[in-house]
Amino acid sequence: MSSDRKVVALGGGHGLAATLTALRSFTSNITAIVTVADNGGSSGRLRQEFPILPPGDLRMALAALCSDDEWGRSWAEIMQYRFTSDGDLNGHAVGNLLLAALWDRDEDTVAGLDRVGALLKVIGRVLPMATNPLDIEATFENSIGTKIVQGQAEVATTKGRLKSLRIIPENPTAYPEALSAIADAQWITMGPGSWFSSVIPHLLVPAQRDAIISSKAKKILLLNLDTSDKSAGEYAGYSPLEHLQILSTYAPGLYFDCVVIDQSSDGQSQLREHLSTLGSELVIADLRSDGAPLHHDVKKLGQLFAHIDSQILVG
Repeated sequence: MSSDRKVVALGGGHGLAATLTALRSFTSNITAIVTVADNGGSSGRLRQEFPILPPGDLRMALAALCSDDEWGRSWAEIMQYRFTSDGDLNGHAVGNLLLAALWDRDEDTVAGLDRVGALLKVIGRVLPMATNPLDIEATFENSIGTKIVQGQAEVATTKGRLKSLRIIPENPTAYPEALSAIADAQWITMGPGSWFSSVIPHLLVPAQRDAIISSKAKKILLLNLDTSDKSAGEYAGYSPLEHLQILSTYAPGLYFDCVVIDQSSDGQSQLREHLSTLGSELVIADLRSDGAPLHHDVKKLGQLFAHIDSQILVG
């Protein structure tokens, strides 16, 4: 079933890309708002060399929104293509270089994203969550003691219990286009993705956090897939309820109409009991990819969105 619902999807990296690919089969009215704190790989090198936003997560979002036809599929592959060489181009993605070139020439980030979106014939629009490149700093506590780490990749892979999280510089400026999209949205989705480095940072941009809280949109939180590997980076030892509670710490007034977890996740009854006190719905579904068990299946996600929409229409 196709819908024209205005959907804003918040996140970054592979988690946001999966959500966008699923939404693309459900509605053509999508705005992706993307984290801009990537400091590694091609993006990290480009932000060191030029006064631009890190393009990597924005590139992935554009590729995810490419239409499902020959033109779209071919351009998605081109945008994601990485050079392999012994020279300076090694590791750079074509899409990163294209965005960097447009931003360096025109000095207009949103116009550059819209231009690439038009070239790719993307379904929807891609916007950054802040006007300046950001860094993420987190304080963790583990058996050794307290550790402060900085950088998106470093925060995403550090083991321990999160004590605090901030972005540098603090109080960054949000894009007006992003705030307008949030105000007009009928749905807002957050997650899945790296919780501390891709999801929660959206709530550390004050104007954007306030816009999300005050929005009348249906708010949907997509929790990450549970993993039995307790050494797997930032999720080690956290239950689904703890993920929600950590997020709420940074946006106390934010309530979700719908929280989605995979059917294999632990802690379902605990999470359901907590959500019932908030008037939120817990949706449990089979979302795990058969071929890549640590990733969401985009077809199953698309079916989930269609199901949630049908429940709204019936209600």
